[in-house]
Amino acid sequence: MTIVSFPRHPRRIIAICAATVALHFMTINWVSGRIGAAARERDAEKNVISAELRLAPPPPEPVAPEPVQAPPPKPKPKPKPPKPAPPAPEEAAPAANSAPADAGQVPAGEPEAAAPDGQSGAAPATPAVESAQPQPEAAPPASVQRWKVALPPSARFELDVRRKDADGTNWSGSANIGWETDGATYKATQEVGISLLIARVKLLEVSSEGTINETGIAPAKFTEKRRNRSATATHFNQLEQKITFSASERSVPLAAGAQDRATVLFQLAGIGRADVNQFGKPMDILVGEDRNAQLYSFLLVGEDELETQLGKLITWHLARPPKPGSYSARLDIWLAPSLDWYPVQIRNTESNGAVTTQTVTRIIK
Repeated sequence: MTIVSFPRHPRRIIAICAATVALHFMTINWVSGRIGAAARERDAEKNVISAELRLAPPPPEPVAPEPVQAPPPKPKPKPKPPKPAPPAPEEAAPAANSAPADAGQVPAGEPEAAAPDGQSGAAPATPAVESAQPQPEAAPPASVQRWKVALPPSARFELDVRRKDADGTNWSGSANIGWETDGATYKATQEVGISLLIARVKLLEVSSEGTINETGIAPAKFTEKRRNRSATATHFNQLEQKITFSASERSVPLAAGAQDRATVLFQLAGIGRADVNQFGKPMDILVGEDRNAQLYSFLLVGEDELETQLGKLITWHLARPPKPGSYSARLDIWLAPSLDWYPVQIRNTESNGAVTTQTVTRIIK
């Protein structure tokens, strides 16, 4: 048997290689252990919670609360003065042909309505009166505007009366107006009636007497008589400076320049004769009626040409617009400068649309 022997030199190489492998193995184990230990140290550091103790700050000093001021008491509301009540209601004209029933013109009153059966010649029936709602009285001012006045001379007027009711019914009639003055005293009258076939029914009679002073016409007594009604009287007491009424217990302060329903037209004529430029601003005139006194405001509408039985007349047109809260009728007056500023046409337009127009047909001086 042959024994194969390796030379010594190869054995030495094998031993060295084995030793080298063992050293590498030990080195790798040692490095792995170091790496694991470092990782464990890092994990341990992560799990450690560090805390730092600090002294607590001193508690804040208590602050005293500011006193709460009570809100000032609300001032008591001042009492408001009572609102002036609108003037007493005025009766509007009924559905009948007559002169204007509005109080701002020559008092045509509230004429009776004619019976529809005209062939029988029956007298007018009971008037259909349109009455306003009752309202408290408002005292007129103690003084109003003063005007320069040059009253026209005495004259007598005849007028044609045309009325159209709200329903379209037409009526016709006539009126007479008288104006007498001697420069110190005066008398004004009016009579209104309607025609029924061959008969004429008297519906209204008014009369006014008094004096003339620096303010123009100064009425003393105004009387009014309407068909089927008792006569009434309005007194203008110059000494006591008040207006009283037989038909009511009212007493109204007498203002300078106050008029009644029979004289207001001639007072306006006198204002135009004295100075036509006075019509350039609103004109307020206190007018006494049968139960109360009202302040009427007239405005200049413009210059109109009227066709009358006296021919074409150039006139100055004045109007009293409706006054809210008291009466709703409109009054229009046409004054003729060429005829001493006499009123030659008067128109009353009621709230229901009825219109009554009086136009002069004749003037007798």
